[in-house]
Amino acid sequence: MGNQGDTKHRSKPTLACALAAALALYALPAIHEQARAASNDNNVEWNGLFHDQGTLYDSNPEPGATQAVTLTLRTFKNDITSANIKYYDSADGTYHWVAMHWTANDATGTFDLWQGTVPASASEKYYRLQINDGTATAWYNAAGITSSEPSSGDFYIIPGFKTPDWMKNGVMYQIFPDRFYNGDASNDVTNGQYTYAGCATEQHAWDSSVVSNVGGCNSAVFFGGDLAGVDQKLGYIKNTIGADIIYLNPIFLSPTNHKYDTEDYTKVDPAFGSNTLLQTLAADIHGTANGPKGYLVLDGVFNHTGDTHQWFDKYNWWTTTGAYESQSSPWYGYYTFQTWPNTYSAFFGISSMPKLDYGASGSAVRNAIYGSSTSVVQTYLKSPYNIDGWRLDAAQYLDAGGNNGSDTTNHQIMAELRNAVKSVNPNADILGEFWGNAGPWTDGGDQWDGAMNYDGFMQPVSEWITGQDYNGNAASIPSSQFDSWLHGTRANYPTNVQQVMSNGLGSHDVTRFGNRAGGDIWKTYLALFFQMTYVGTPTIYYGDEYGMQGGADPDNRRTFDWTVGTSTNSAVALTQKLVAIRNSYPALRTGSFLTLLTDDTNKLFAYGRFDATNRIAVALNNDSVAHTVTIPVWQLSVTNGSTLTELISGTKYTVQNGQVSVTVNGHYGAILAQ
Repeated sequence: MGNQGDTKHRSKPTLACALAAALALYALPAIHEQARAASNDNNVEWNGLFHDQGTLYDSNPEPGATQAVTLTLRTFKNDITSANIKYYDSADGTYHWVAMHWTANDATGTFDLWQGTVPASASEKYYRLQINDGTATAWYNAAGITSSEPSSGDFYIIPGFKTPDWMKNGVMYQIFPDRFYNGDASNDVTNGQYTYAGCATEQHAWDSSVVSNVGGCNSAVFFGGDLAGVDQKLGYIKNTIGADIIYLNPIFLSPTNHKYDTEDYTKVDPAFGSNTLLQTLAADIHGTANGPKGYLVLDGVFNHTGDTHQWFDKYNWWTTTGAYESQSSPWYGYYTFQTWPNTYSAFFGISSMPKLDYGASGSAVRNAIYGSSTSVVQTYLKSPYNIDGWRLDAAQYLDAGGNNGSDTTNHQIMAELRNAVKSVNPNADILGEFWGNAGPWTDGGDQWDGAMNYDGFMQPVSEWITGQDYNGNAASIPSSQFDSWLHGTRANYPTNVQQVMSNGLGSHDVTRFGNRAGGDIWKTYLALFFQMTYVGTPTIYYGDEYGMQGGADPDNRRTFDWTVGTSTNSAVALTQKLVAIRNSYPALRTGSFLTLLTDDTNKLFAYGRFDATNRIAVALNNDSVAHTVTIPVWQLSVTNGSTLTELISGTKYTVQNGQVSVTVNGHYGAILAQ
């Protein structure tokens, strides 16, 4: 956008902001007494403040251009003298003030609720709250609470920006097709069936080693998994697990098992089936004969092709003339050659993956990939495939320069791609692959819907529970830092983006969570509790539901063990239960999130998810021994005498003095719902 407010807002929240927010929510047991003593004493009680863009605090989380947005602020009763909304409007490049007024008390009588309304318009806005008690002032924005006015980390209002509700409310299951299930042995790749890049294909038996018999040829190892296998196991995915979104790693024609080096975007790889079978699979996913209605997301590898693609044709596999064969090729301009033919731009310098040159708007490459009605992106979104979204591989590199996302051309491409996708299906999802703060692609509402949440979920969860980062390196954080990390990374995104971020414990690009957990299935249990109750779309990388082992690529792509892929397996059964709980409570999907407790000594973390219908407290124990956790549920406006039901065990608890105490096993959790 280029204006001052936009630039300031998109800078990453400072550590000071994140820590201030975190500190404002710790040491809670003493706060209830403070609440009763709150008064106009020139001191804003930070521990009573709360606002987010859940439906209790934001009247229109995804407003249209004609809808005003009424915001609600919670404070301790009688604590403040005034409050204001200060918002930056991108239309005029200036800040505006809206006075808030007292409206009500909460059910417990502990809190006051203040409201103010930001008027309707089509322009993007950022806001922060100013809270005053006489001469004292506190500022509140997405990054946290501060005593001086912040310069970054504001909340967003983006009229007209909607992320798919099915993604907000769903659970995704990621499948590496060759390794999931062999549903049709007749299409299996056999030993020596073909040779590519000096590697002859190897057919390995299911459950055997993923490492090639010939050094350096791991991409030539095939096990026989296919689309027929996915189709035959939809009952497991939809019913046993309860997932309703299936994300497939690449399925188009390619000489390797991973298929990130596309040979033909128009053709499903024969080892996986056919285009007709893809149509059948999509219809079966969308249907209800094998479980609830589902959704299909395909992997779009659009940064580069394979060197065997017709457009490039390094090995003369096509009867047409590719860019590698002749500078007169109709596709010569699709690639960037430094010295034709052997020196060209490639994905991370990997010569088998020549990089596409998207050129200027309206270029042939842009039209072929997404811009025309017959483009790759649009073709699969339409009948007879009707897929529901694209996961964009290496998405920040889709430009000529590939400057790690800093190239403005990349953002132009992504805005055009979004228009193309939404013109076919306004409810389709655009999921970008990005490993850091994906804000530049999501915060304007004109590019991606969300991203793979390596930075805001996979990495902190791994470090907190396993003591390793997602690559298996030693890295351990205490509960308070875990909470700070989560808070800071949530602040990077509009709320409706947070709700569709893909939250996985692992992926095809990192070590398996089960490996990082040292094979301790209880750590998988704990991770599942968090995954299914946190903000975002839970994404299960096939096998993570039972703690599949596996080191770095290719070991993270082992075959699925169907002897444990059943509800008789304790981890699978817990996954099923947790998914069912998530599906039963909208508060766990689109409700507010509030930290209730962190305890570094005992390795505890508790938080609330709540909306107008339900108030849910989640307690997690990251220690190896059981602990009794006293949860301050008054922070969720749960009244004394209320009954909370622990949803795994069914045990009921009565709220006394604003609290409930629950004993939680080591590396386990409790979910208490009102």
